[in-house]
Amino acid sequence: MPDPASPVVAADRLRDLIRAELPDLIALRHDLHAHPEVGYEEHRTSQAIRSELEKAGVEHIGGLAGGTGVLGHLPGRGERAVGLRADMDALPMTEQTGLEYASTNDGVMHACGHDGHVAILIGAMRVLKRVATEEDLPRPVTFMFQPAEEGGSGGKRMVEEGCLDGSLLGPPIEHAFALHGWPDLGLGQVGTRRGPLLAAADEFVIEVIGTGAHAAFPHLGRDPIVCGSAIVGALQTIASRDTDPLDATVVSVTQFHGGTTHNIIPERVMLEGTVRTLKPETQTMATERLKAIAGDVARAHGCRAEVDYIPGYPVTANSPEAVEIFRTEARAVVDEDQVIDIPQPFMGGEDFAFYCQAVPSCFFLLGLCPPDREAMPNLHQPTFDFNDEAIATGMELFCRLALRS
Repeated sequence: MPDPASPVVAADRLRDLIRAELPDLIALRHDLHAHPEVGYEEHRTSQAIRSELEKAGVEHIGGLAGGTGVLGHLPGRGERAVGLRADMDALPMTEQTGLEYASTNDGVMHACGHDGHVAILIGAMRVLKRVATEEDLPRPVTFMFQPAEEGGSGGKRMVEEGCLDGSLLGPPIEHAFALHGWPDLGLGQVGTRRGPLLAAADEFVIEVIGTGAHAAFPHLGRDPIVCGSAIVGALQTIASRDTDPLDATVVSVTQFHGGTTHNIIPERVMLEGTVRTLKPETQTMATERLKAIAGDVARAHGCRAEVDYIPGYPVTANSPEAVEIFRTEARAVVDEDQVIDIPQPFMGGEDFAFYCQAVPSCFFLLGLCPPDREAMPNLHQPTFDFNDEAIATGMELFCRLALRS
């Protein structure tokens, strides 16, 4: 392993501080896991975070981004801060882990590991506060706890309300960093890439309006179910025929609603889904083609289609500068061969993208899969649970990113 010496605190000392916090952080993570809250409803979680910041004596403000976002700050010698971000919301899913700390909130669970992200950032805050009581930090550090990552654009609201530009607390942020627990990487591995890491994620709703009829007399109506089915098939040509084969695009229809009983052709049906792209020009093309296909196919069936296309998260594009900062610090935390260069972007979406648009940023992946297992439940599965063994590595990475010379 390369020389782990830190400009402010030696690696051994830093790891001792981290180890001392781990039992309490694991208990905190389990408590958050047992009390999950969906986007913009993270009131208990937000209060727990504010309580931790208050106990540590860290200046902070709450009530951000719809009411639950929290911003904390530690001063340092530099004129610009490093920003560290964690998301805090859970998903509307029923947990099937059987854990003793499983969700007590029916129909809601931490299936994406945001409980782990919060525990890691609170742990980094505690350690950095401890270091700051002994000597000045090399730069100010801003801790960003944001709501509603899971489709609610909480990150966008945090940026718009001034969490990065210094108008709320502390100086402007020079670089921002965030992590995500990643079941496809082994424990002790971390990974990222320059440029696009995650895709732009848009939504669409298509209402197909026909003419209802008795199911025995379909010729007297205009069947929106048949029309909608044709639209579903035709939309697949956006990826297969309208997009360069080397340019990744996904068009997925994920909901199809219509009808009330077996012997009535309904008047209308509703289709919903997502479009994922990696380039702005491809995103524009996919938007235009989706609207055109839905409208033209509907007309061919004697129906009409009303399309609501909802732009979502932009591409999560890492700054080369911030990626190199991350890789330098990561090589002092884990063995160099455990710092993985992610070869291709993933088509998932992430609202850290809004931070990436505002300041040079790096979003990185933290390995979760235990060494004695070939695989573990993946993100957004009802059996997923964040691996507590990854908390220390995440904390050390955040701390080193804040303490670098």
